Amino acid sequence: MTLCVAPLTGPAMHAALDDLARLRIAVFRDWPYLYDGTPDYEQGYLRLFAKGKDAVIVTARDNGEVVGCATGSALATHHGPLQAPFVKAGYDLDEIFYCGESVLLPQYRGQGIGHLFFEEREKYARARGYKFATFCGVVRPAHHPARPKDYQPLDEFWKKHGYCKMDGLMAHFSWTDIGDDRPSDKPMQFWLKAL
Repeated sequence: MTLCVAPLTGPAMHAALDDLARLRIAVFRDWPYLYDGTPDYEQGYLRLFAKGKDAVIVTARDNGEVVGCATGSALATHHGPLQAPFVKAGYDLDEIFYCGESVLLPQYRGQGIGHLFFEEREKYARARGYKFATFCGVVRPAHHPARPKDYQPLDEFWKKHGYCKMDGLMAHFSWTDIGDDRPSDKPMQFWLKAL
C-alpha cells in the first residue's frame, strides 16, 4: 500500500469530482448517514461545490486510486441552510471555512488519514486568511434501529482536533434514507474551531 494525501484545486480538483461522487454514494450509505444517493444528484451537488470560493478537495490515493476525499470551501458561498445558524449567531461568514464531507473507504480507516484530511484543509484555510473552520454532522436518535451495536461516535476524534460542539448551531437537511421511499429531515450539528 502506497498512500498519498494531497490537496487539489482548479482543474485537478475538477478531475477528482467523479471519484468524490463515487465515494460519497458508497461511504454515506453506512451509519449514521444512511444516504441513498444517486449519480444525478451528486453531479449537481458537486458542480455547485466546485464553483465555491476557495474550493479544495483533499484526496487520499493508494497507488494512484482515490480511496478517500475531504472537501472544503468558503462558508459564504454555500446555500442558506448552512449559513443561517452562523448569521443568526452573529458570525462574519467571510471568516469561516466550511469543511464539507470526509469520505474514506473502510479498509483505510484507522491509519491517520482522517487526521491528515483535517490538517490539510485547516492549513489551506489559514493560508487564505480564514479565522474559523467548521463542519456539521448528522444527529441520529440513540435508539435508531439501524445504529450498529459497536458504533463509536466521532465526537472524541473531533475534540482531539480542537473542534467544539456549538450548542444551538444546527442546520437541517433532507435526504432519502436507505430503505425509505421519500426524503426526511435530518438535524445537523455544527462544530467550530478557531484557526
